[in-house]
Amino acid sequence: MKKWWKYIRPYKLYFILGPLCMLVEVVGEVLMPKFLAQIINNSTGVGASVGVDIGIMFAMILTAVLMMAGGVGGAYFGAKASVNFAADLRKDVYAKVQSYSFSNIDKYSAGSLVTRLTNDVTQMQNTVNMLLRMALRSPGMLIGALIMAILLRPSLAVVLSVTIPLMVLAIIFLIVKSFPLFTLKQKKIDKLNSTVQENITNIRVVKSFVREDHEKQKFAKANRELKDAGMRSMKLMILMSPVMTLFMNFTTLAVLWFGSEMVYASGMPYGDLSAFITYVSQILTSLMMVTMLFMMLSRAMASSRRIREVLEENVDLSDENARYKELTVKEGGIEFRDVSFRYYKNSEDPVLDHINLKIKPHSTVGIIGSTGCGKTTLVSLIARLYDADEGQILIDGVDVRDYSLYNLREGVGMVLQKNVLFSGSIEDNLRWGNENASMEEIEAACESAQANKFIKSFSGEYSYDLGQGGKNVSGGQKQRLCIARALLKKPKILVLDDSTSAVDTATEAQIRRAFREELADSTKIIIAQRITSVMDADEIVIMNDGRITGVGTHSELLASNTEYREIYYSQMESSGREGA
Repeated sequence: MKKWWKYIRPYKLYFILGPLCMLVEVVGEVLMPKFLAQIINNSTGVGASVGVDIGIMFAMILTAVLMMAGGVGGAYFGAKASVNFAADLRKDVYAKVQSYSFSNIDKYSAGSLVTRLTNDVTQMQNTVNMLLRMALRSPGMLIGALIMAILLRPSLAVVLSVTIPLMVLAIIFLIVKSFPLFTLKQKKIDKLNSTVQENITNIRVVKSFVREDHEKQKFAKANRELKDAGMRSMKLMILMSPVMTLFMNFTTLAVLWFGSEMVYASGMPYGDLSAFITYVSQILTSLMMVTMLFMMLSRAMASSRRIREVLEENVDLSDENARYKELTVKEGGIEFRDVSFRYYKNSEDPVLDHINLKIKPHSTVGIIGSTGCGKTTLVSLIARLYDADEGQILIDGVDVRDYSLYNLREGVGMVLQKNVLFSGSIEDNLRWGNENASMEEIEAACESAQANKFIKSFSGEYSYDLGQGGKNVSGGQKQRLCIARALLKKPKILVLDDSTSAVDTATEAQIRRAFREELADSTKIIIAQRITSVMDADEIVIMNDGRITGVGTHSELLASNTEYREIYYSQMESSGREGA
């Protein structure tokens, strides 16, 4: 409860007024049968009077008006409290996810995080709303109706001493059985969401490999598992209603049986019997509502546990202990000192193994090597997307862990291997690099990235809508837009992770020239597969199996490094064949 108090405190007035209004409605519901009993008793039996007691009618009308006001107020304040509770909770969960390191995010699937932000928070919202409306109403009606029934006819109330314990046992059984089933159902929703998200995100790959049938089968399996989990949990919900109705009907029959005997034997008024039956109905209905409330609570408990997992996740990468939080990256010199890294801490083989490397400020460094040798991982450590397991990464002589994350990442621009664009216009996406950039600066960056020509061909030009993920531009166009975005940022360190693989060599050469001219004061790290992309670099780093196997200029490596020489000649030979 302490965990959720943060989201209750700002709206505590709503949390108080909602249940109080519902109590007003409960008092009215408990009093109504008593008024009706008096009217029936006055109209039947010995000394019956013709007409209706005006005083009782006035009391009933006033009670009905108060009940209406209480019901409307309870619903209004309950909705206000639950919606605001959910909105604040959803905001905090989203903010927490944004603070995650890549290692934290790797623990959850994207589908699971989406489910927790949407479905699980909605479950919490519905439960809070139901609690505010029913938490006092149901017990209040149960206790109030029970007291009135006992006061009305204690001897007839003995019937309830048998029925109520049996219903309570049934409620406990349903709650114990339902909790694990609701937990399983939420996991199945995670799986279905992940399947759908993966399919839609990669729909072009699915279609190009003609794997629609396979994806349909995968979705059908996830959908079937969710259906089966949902049916198992719903069976309990379905079972609850007839079981409770059965108890209610048997209790009503017993009351009618014994009550009719009392009417004939002891002259119990008809109105009292009618009121007693109404109170029995209220008692049993309130028990049914309590059952529904507990069922919803058990589902909400499963959701709350999943939300707490996200909120309580220990973020393994923060700048709380940073020594120089105001420090910014000024020159861009980089040094790796005996750096090792594993994605999984219990893994035997490190992804990076005792890396030592110095990169001078304002220089251009190329990194080449086989797929999976650790090139991308190496540059990810510069911006602290991950933290090294051993050793240090220094920027301008300061450990990256001593910078604030904001200042560190503000000084590092990255054009990643997987080019990412967002929903919105071309201009919106480019302003990620510099939200205050003028249109002249944006156009200049696009000119340098060789993107201006194709942008001008679009209707609307810079206001052209890219769609989700930039779905309506080609791979090469995506790369050039991402490069333009990075140029607008003007970072002190620019990392290009195979970012020109989808453009031709002539365009790539023009982009490299733009880097030299416009980012002369920046340190540029270029990861590439083609040696031609890094030949002109001040220094070239060769990587293999998580280790650095060579460092030098193109001519130095060509003369002294066998691995580099093999790559160079194989690519030149291949290029020659293609040219022929």
